[in-house]
Amino acid sequence: MAEKTRYNDEELEEFRVIINEKLELARRDYNVMMQSLTNADGNDVYDTSSAYNVLEEGSATQSKEELVQLVARQQKFILGLEAALVRIENKTYGVDRMTGELIPKERLRAVPHATLSVASKNARKG
Repeated sequence: MAEKTRYNDEELEEFRVIINEKLELARRDYNVMMQSLTNADGNDVYDTSSAYNVLEEGSATQSKEELVQLVARQQKFILGLEAALVRIENKTYGVDRMTGELIPKERLRAVPHATLSVASKNARKG
């Protein structure tokens, strides 16, 4: 029996559903973070408070920097999921980009934007 080189259309459709669900949640989280970052929710006190405590200002700056990092990570995650949808369309989804072998379904269900198997990822680190 020949070794399977790609997932069939039914399997790809299963992954498309998983990715679209994760993408919807990721975009929603991204929008919430962006609103918070731009103070679009209007719940901030920066424009109404007359005196600032230096420690509070430092804490707010740190929180904003952490939020910027989270936004960047979320944006990267969204791009990864969108790229995975393109790979599904091209029928190359789930193929390890180092070995050309199929990435196990369990890994793709947990990390649907993965382009490497766990073994390839670990080999790359080493």
